[in-house]
Amino acid sequence: MTQATQNSMDKLMASKRTGGRVLVQALANNGIDRIFGVPGESYLEVLDALYDTGDKIRYISCRQEGGAAYMAEAYARLTDLPGVCFVTRGPAAANASIGVHTAYQSSTPFILLIGQVLRQHAEREAFQEIDYRRMFGQMAKWVAQIENAARIPEYINRAFQTARSGRPGPVVLALPEDMLRDVVEIEDLKPATTIRTYPGTLQLNQLHRMLESAQRPLVIAGGSMWTNKARLDFEAFAKRNNLPVSVAFRRQGIFDAHHDCYCGDTAWGPIPSLRKALQEADLILAFGTRLNEGTTSKYSLPTPPKSKQPLIHIYAAAEELGRVYQADLMIHAGVCEMAEAFASMDGLSENKKRINWCRKLRAGFIESLDAGPQPGDLDMNMVMRYLRENLPNDAIVTTGAGNYADWPNKIYTYGGVDTNLSPISGAMGYSVPSAVCASITRPDRVVVGFAGDGDFLMNAQELAVARQFGGKPIIIVVNNHLFGTIRMHQQRRHPGRVSGTELWNPNFAAYAAAFDGYGEVVLTTDEFGPAFERARTSGKLSVLELRIDPECSGYGMPNLSQIPPLQ
Repeated sequence: MTQATQNSMDKLMASKRTGGRVLVQALANNGIDRIFGVPGESYLEVLDALYDTGDKIRYISCRQEGGAAYMAEAYARLTDLPGVCFVTRGPAAANASIGVHTAYQSSTPFILLIGQVLRQHAEREAFQEIDYRRMFGQMAKWVAQIENAARIPEYINRAFQTARSGRPGPVVLALPEDMLRDVVEIEDLKPATTIRTYPGTLQLNQLHRMLESAQRPLVIAGGSMWTNKARLDFEAFAKRNNLPVSVAFRRQGIFDAHHDCYCGDTAWGPIPSLRKALQEADLILAFGTRLNEGTTSKYSLPTPPKSKQPLIHIYAAAEELGRVYQADLMIHAGVCEMAEAFASMDGLSENKKRINWCRKLRAGFIESLDAGPQPGDLDMNMVMRYLRENLPNDAIVTTGAGNYADWPNKIYTYGGVDTNLSPISGAMGYSVPSAVCASITRPDRVVVGFAGDGDFLMNAQELAVARQFGGKPIIIVVNNHLFGTIRMHQQRRHPGRVSGTELWNPNFAAYAAAFDGYGEVVLTTDEFGPAFERARTSGKLSVLELRIDPECSGYGMPNLSQIPPLQ
């Protein structure tokens, strides 16, 4: 054998890789520098390939697949990249499904990669075997299984493009264990391209005319994939034209709450001024939001299929336009592309009625920031006032699900697109993993996670991830010893008949100490500020347990025992 032939063969062998290595390279080519997951034997080839990447791709090993999926979803909302989560088959995939559902309802680009049984064992109900096409079919944009390692770059690029284009969302790919071990010779692909959709000139002209003729317009801004540039562009357009802007359900942060045009959120139980505005507006501009159930107060403000006032609907996915609401003008465009168009759009003529309308709605929001005295020794209204006055404008605040979440989501003033992480799906257990992810991803910023006592214990184990990877979130546990939201509904439908909604809880401050963190129990309003500062300066992950009166049912709500029964 000649030396030239030997060199050629050496080169050929060097270019051959396992499916696991091809997969990791495909992720790297698409910009991924962080993966969340729980290790499993069905994707050991991937873990082995990650070993050789060094610090280029960091694998964040989590304690439960639901927490890992939540972290990946939160990571996508903090960066310009899809969140990537690796789990093994069967039970692990089932645990991770909550993150897929959350990513779908939150319109978050997310890729779940699942180890799968050997191809030769398929369709025998092998150990932990599940057909993921059927399992995830309704909650993902695309579900597939990679049978041929040579097609991994193709599948990964399609996953990235699908996850980010149109309405963003989750993609699920199953990876047979033996496929990842196959050795193939295949070229890598360039990064996937996200498809961007821009508004047309005729549509922009019609939009301008409709805004020009409106005296009481109201914007409902929502959706995902906002950048701070898009936010600033749209804020400038609203300011220039005195347009009052509300935000959709749990989309706080996409419009600065300190802005003169911000007037609150339209989610369940909107503040009185905004509820009235939704009824009195002579034009509604829905920008980036699907107008889902949470945003429209159970499809009552406005009512489908045709709202009583003219409706402009701007959305990134054509299939969502006209799906629920038959708008007078429908514009197929992404939020960043539309914000860019708003930035260059001619201004509206000055209209005193519109100016006064905007000022009135802004005043209503400012008034709503004071919820009044709350029952018990620890007043959540005053807690939120302290945080509004003392947290930096770029602080990241996370929440899970429950009535307690209305305190930060209604009367904390968010300042940027990545300052609020809340699950649009209303899933419990989100607050701790998202806060851990935020603190690891943005170590230079203050991260505060709000959790109810029921919410906290669903994923509190992920504090171990914070400790392992240097995260220092401050978790505020609002403890009323109840599944509070369910007790509220129970009181309305079955007053006085308490069943299944009472909770026994551990000492949450001691729980924090078990993770080498800082913990403190707060019993009174006056204790909160000093306790929060001790947590912030501790240099550790922290848990502040706020023991509130169970009568405090939530922002803007009557005391629990005074909630009137349904008629």
